Amino acid sequence: MSAAPPTIHFNHGKESGPWGSKIKALAEVGRLRGLKVSSLDYSDLADPSQRVERLVQSGAARGDILVGSSMGAYVATVASEQLLPRGLFLLAPAFFVAGFPVAAPVPHAPRVSLVHGWSDDVVPVSGSLRFAEAFRASTHFELHLVPDDHRLGAQLPLIEMLFGRFLDQVLADGG
Repeated sequence: MSAAPPTIHFNHGKESGPWGSKIKALAEVGRLRGLKVSSLDYSDLADPSQRVERLVQSGAARGDILVGSSMGAYVATVASEQLLPRGLFLLAPAFFVAGFPVAAPVPHAPRVSLVHGWSDDVVPVSGSLRFAEAFRASTHFELHLVPDDHRLGAQLPLIEMLFGRFLDQVLADGG
């Protein structure tokens, strides 16, 4: 008997909501592959630790897929230590941010894909470069630097393609 397909859990950023344009577009990519999607609402929580706790308590299970944007990418990565997802898909992750309790979160997933805009003036691309340098050898890791800003709106078609490829790879990896 084969295992149930993973659920994709989306985690929005500090100033966005659970069903913004990126999440809607990427959720459709997942649904087209027969996957369930979930997107938690963190708009009532400013504290990243409380957001991590909400994700851990949400029903996300070992072997699911975590996706996050900005602070949501930080949340997904920190929660990955407890949730042990099949994959992490990170958009403009807020890593190495002053005031966040885990300065350098460690990805606990066999496959990680990270997309960051070269012109991001909210979360410096240098944090993603530093993260990639630290973890590129320890997992199936991809880093995509694109000509865009923090919202990554101009690159949404490319991000949808990258996410589809990421999901195909995660599903091919199996359990």
